Amino acid sequence: MDSASPTPTLPPLFARWFASRGWQPRAHQLAMLEAAKAGEDVLLTAPTGGGKTLGGFLPSLIELADIVEGAGKDRPHALHTLYISPLKALSQDVARNLMVPVEEMGLKLRIETRTGDTPQSKRARQRAAPPDILLTTPEQLALFVAQENGAAFFADLKAVIVDEVHALAPQKRGDLLALGLAAISHYAPAARRVGLSATVKDVEGHARWLSRDPQSPVLTTRIVRGAAGAEAEVSILTPDARIPWAGHMGHHAMEGVYALLKTARTALVFVNTRSQAEFAFQQLWRINEDNLAIALHHGSLSVEQRRKVEGAMAAGKLHAVVCTSTLDLGIDWGDVDLVVQLGAPKGTSRLIQRLGRANHRLDEVSRAVLVPTNRFEHLECLSARDAVAEHALDGEPLKSGALDVLAQHVMGRACGDPFEADTLYAEVCRAAPFADLPRETFDRVLAFVATGGYALGSYDRFCRIVKGRDGLWRARNRNVAQRHRLNIGTIVESPMLDVRVVSARSGAKSLRAAGPRLGQLEEWFADQLSPGDTFLFAGQVLRFEGTSQTDLFVSRASGEDPKVPSWQGGKFPLSTYLAARVRKLVSEPEQWPKLPDQVREWLEMQQLRSRLPQADRLLVETFPRAGKHYLVCYPFEGRLAHATLGVLLTRRLERLGLKPLGYVANEYALSVWALEDMAGVDFAALFSADLMGDDLDAWLNESVLMQRTFRHCALISGLIERRHPGLEKTGRQVSFSSDLIYNVLREHEPDHILLQAAWADAATGLLDIRRLSDRLAAIEGRIDAVALERISPLAVPVMLEIGREPVYGEAHEAILEAASEDLIEEAVRLD
Repeated sequence: MDSASPTPTLPPLFARWFASRGWQPRAHQLAMLEAAKAGEDVLLTAPTGGGKTLGGFLPSLIELADIVEGAGKDRPHALHTLYISPLKALSQDVARNLMVPVEEMGLKLRIETRTGDTPQSKRARQRAAPPDILLTTPEQLALFVAQENGAAFFADLKAVIVDEVHALAPQKRGDLLALGLAAISHYAPAARRVGLSATVKDVEGHARWLSRDPQSPVLTTRIVRGAAGAEAEVSILTPDARIPWAGHMGHHAMEGVYALLKTARTALVFVNTRSQAEFAFQQLWRINEDNLAIALHHGSLSVEQRRKVEGAMAAGKLHAVVCTSTLDLGIDWGDVDLVVQLGAPKGTSRLIQRLGRANHRLDEVSRAVLVPTNRFEHLECLSARDAVAEHALDGEPLKSGALDVLAQHVMGRACGDPFEADTLYAEVCRAAPFADLPRETFDRVLAFVATGGYALGSYDRFCRIVKGRDGLWRARNRNVAQRHRLNIGTIVESPMLDVRVVSARSGAKSLRAAGPRLGQLEEWFADQLSPGDTFLFAGQVLRFEGTSQTDLFVSRASGEDPKVPSWQGGKFPLSTYLAARVRKLVSEPEQWPKLPDQVREWLEMQQLRSRLPQADRLLVETFPRAGKHYLVCYPFEGRLAHATLGVLLTRRLERLGLKPLGYVANEYALSVWALEDMAGVDFAALFSADLMGDDLDAWLNESVLMQRTFRHCALISGLIERRHPGLEKTGRQVSFSSDLIYNVLREHEPDHILLQAAWADAATGLLDIRRLSDRLAAIEGRIDAVALERISPLAVPVMLEIGREPVYGEAHEAILEAASEDLIEEAVRLD
């Protein structure tokens, strides 16, 4: 239900504070007071800089001001408001900004943060003597739920604020949070819920996700919409240098980026992966003739280094920060007047979030510059800019809750206050992602947590919860509960090693010489290194000395160029909304004048040499090269969907006797190569939607990917525990345990609840099957097949992916540049 016209007024103390700032409360802020007075759950959607955070906290501050005035300094400790955000840095930032009105109004309130970086002593004190307002993350809420005496801790809770709700709700973190909120409502049923976001596309869906009664046929959450702000100023950097046909580092544009930084007061340079952050930072320092204060911020760096950068940023001591998504959600850096997006933003909502970091005020123009790193990205950046101008949002769809997350929550509830199965089932169904959960499925999850399931039931170590004579389920013992708490969370990253500095050439044996911890790197990256190899990390060139258990030892290698550029990091898939826009742009030559000359001429050459991909059709090209035969198609649906399509196509081509040798995918296209000519294939049959049936099932059953997916589900569900008191398993140990269990279950209990969870994950996450299935259905019978004598211009970028060495960054860009010359010459030749 949408909000009515707000009527409340501010109490005198708060009215005077607003006046002292030269402000008037905004309509949506007053509407939040009205919703709080009515005890309603509420979703506030408002542009960045529109006062959402203050609107969310304003009812709590007013209520607490009355409590403080009435109770005096000896009032008992009680948690009034719980604030939950997806990022540690956001919690720190909001706490810092919230203290401004609290201190200026003289409110004697305790406002504290609690994240994974909070010392254990402070956590214990917070449980014994809760602050008035606690700012935390979904994982910490799950820890609270898994502690005893939850009823006493949450008894006085009046409000829960979920910030950036769009970033949490569609994810497994959102499933865990929704279950945690349902548990809180069991302890404090009157505690209202508040959701905040600037970029929700499915407003009603997220409002239902937030509701305390998601099963109600009538939406019970009030929706408050803030007024629109000033239009953003978004431009695209077009360098004079040759625009690469492929690559992601943007080396050709770095001089232009540096020139932009010099015009800014403070700038944020956003990139999409941690490896891009390292390289952009290094490249900017190389050309930093003006000695600009430039810093680096990403999730693999140590908390000390991140906090140092955040503090310097808040104090106005930095000219620019190169960063990943660690700084793109809601954080208010008041002096930032420029956002640079290096590489395509991969989604309109993500771009709008990042835009909002510049001039973080509703009525001031946010200035951003997009910097494409290759020719396809110019198309994507132009599509993103147009989408922002049209206020078009995108985002992941909401989905049913994950069963491995439910298993973790069931275990957590048993570690806290013991539960009765019927009561917990009713509670779980009050979490929106699980509102339609069948009782039979819940019982299977409960049995899995209790015994491991039929095939594992004879192993004592999988018995984690027990049912007492009182009919209540509880953790088997204190040790089991402690291990669960150490492993809470849904983020399963690659196994990580701590990066520690030793004196030069001292080697891993000299542990006494180990210096500071710089951060963490993936274990698989360390496996590729030999002693003496150099690489980039934490903005430095480091020399690999060795490893020991969970530590990777390095020495500083000043003045050297990195031999192994960096770890690759992840890639965002192209969003469905931008995919549709890119297809439309490519197929409409009348829009091409908006593109740089080099990109426009590239498309014109494609039109001359072959055909253009059409928005509602699929272009499939075939051509011979170097004794092999190639098929290239252009779905524009992202690397994950294309990689899945490549697997399924090669299986069909194998059955047709065409001897496929392999495939490679990028965000825009897919290339398959074979020993036999594929030009005569029935492409309508080859790309028919039934690819998603038996072919997919057969491949998943034999795929290593399913083992990896199962491993993730096993970790999240608690079947396998990476962390034990005083010990952490290596990635190899986790893989060995997981693969053994996977094989046992496939053979003896193929309908096991965790195999079911892994199958759902593979279908919706790692393979992007939903998007691929939708695209195949959309182009059913609409295939444009072109048999060419040689490669087309549009095929060059994906062909450059074939057989490349597993190195990234500048070395990778150089390899691509060298390899591209022959392909480009062949693609543009007209004879």
